[in-house]
Amino acid sequence: MSETAVAKAPANSVRVEIYDQSYSLRGVDPEHIFKLAEYVDGKMRQLSEQTATVDSLRLAVLAALNIADELHILKRKYENVASEYNSRASHLSASLDRALEESLVEESRLAG
Repeated sequence: MSETAVAKAPANSVRVEIYDQSYSLRGVDPEHIFKLAEYVDGKMRQLSEQTATVDSLRLAVLAALNIADELHILKRKYENVASEYNSRASHLSASLDRALEESLVEESRLAG
């Protein structure tokens, strides 16, 4: 991000610059807010190089759509991975239950 400045103000307020516009934002983690603003600024600048539009509102909407697309791709990947791990965990749990049951049966056979 070009010259995106962080000026910490009271109460976790952060002054950021996104596409040459200054914003005062508040949150728990000012450094995180700064990184988010830097990311959005980078997206807008990247899009401004790829499109003919100079309207910052249109660039902001395009950046939001690009970021939303990234989010949905990551959510699908996460859901696929989570589903695979849940399936594996269920399979392992069933295998452990069978092994435990077989062990208890064998123990009672040996004891009796």
